[in-house]
Amino acid sequence: MTLIRRSVLWIAAGLAMAGGSAVAQAPKEIRIDFATYNPVSLVLKDQKLLEKAFEKDGITIRWVQAAGSNKALEFLNAGSIDFGSTAGSAALVAKINGNPIKSIYVYSRPEWTALVTRKDTGVTKVEDLKGKRVAVTRGTDPHIFLVRALADAKLTEKDVRLVLLQHADGRLALERGDVDAWAGLDPMMAAAEVEGGAVLFFRKPEANTWGILNVREDFAKANPEIVRKVLGVYEEARRWSLDHPAELKRIFASVTKLPAPVVDRQIDQRTELTHSVIGAPQRDSILAAGIALQAAGVVDAKVDVKATVDALIDPSYLAATTTN
Repeated sequence: MTLIRRSVLWIAAGLAMAGGSAVAQAPKEIRIDFATYNPVSLVLKDQKLLEKAFEKDGITIRWVQAAGSNKALEFLNAGSIDFGSTAGSAALVAKINGNPIKSIYVYSRPEWTALVTRKDTGVTKVEDLKGKRVAVTRGTDPHIFLVRALADAKLTEKDVRLVLLQHADGRLALERGDVDAWAGLDPMMAAAEVEGGAVLFFRKPEANTWGILNVREDFAKANPEIVRKVLGVYEEARRWSLDHPAELKRIFASVTKLPAPVVDRQIDQRTELTHSVIGAPQRDSILAAGIALQAAGVVDAKVDVKATVDALIDPSYLAATTTN
C-alpha cells in the first residue's frame, strides 16, 4: 500500500513538473504576418523592431505575407502564424466559423474598400450591378462591404455574378474587362484610380471595419507576456509612423513598388493611424457588420452575433502598454 501510494505521488510530481515546464517554456519563434493593407506591419518588418525586442530572449521572428484578410485568417486557423492582420468584420466571420482567434489591437482606421468600376461600363450605382460580373475576395472586408451595399440596394449576391479572385487579381480583371466591377482594396484600389482611371462609384467610409491585429487563442493563453510585448513593439511602430510620415511612405513604397501619387492617396487620404486600443468603436462597427451579414443571409440566423463579438474582442493585452 505504501509502495503504491509512493508511486502515485512520484507520478503526480512528475506530471506537475512536466506541466510546469511546458507552461514556462517560451516559443523559439514568433510567426507574424505583414500586409500592404497594414502599413504599421511594414515598419515593424523594415526596422526589425520585433527581432531587436526578442533577441535577448532567444526568440526569432518569422514574417509571412498575407495577401488579404482571408489569407491571414487561413494562416491563423492552420496555426502557421501566431499574429495576423485583418479587417474586424472578416475576423468576426472567421470566429463565427470556428477560427480560434482573439482581436487584440487596432493598427488603422482605414477607408480601404469601395466598389470600383471602369468609366466605360455604365455602372454608376449599386443597383446597376444586377446581372453584372463583380470581382471579390471572399472572407474579406471588401466582400462584406459588397454584401452590405447590395442589401441596402435591395439586392443579394445571387443578383450579381461573383468572380472570386485575390485583391490584386481583381484589379487586373477589372482593367482587362473580364469583370464589370470590383470590390476593391488599397493599395491596389488607389493604383487602379491613379494609374488606370478607375472610378469609385460607391463609397461608405463608416462601413469599412477597422484594421485589427488578431492572435491565436492558444498562443495567447500560453504566452500572455509575449503577446503584451509584441503589442508594445507594435505601439512603438505605430507612433513612429505618425511621427515620420515621409519615412512611412518610403517604406510602404519600397514594399509595394507603387509610385508616389498612389502611396499618397492610400496613406494620406485613406489611412488613419491614431488608434490602438480595441474597444467600443470597434465593437460597434464589427457588430453592425455582423448584423448586416446575418440579415443578408451570409451569417446563419441562429448565430448570436453579439456574443461572438464579445468573445472575439480582448483589450486586456494592450492595457499595460499604452494609455491611448
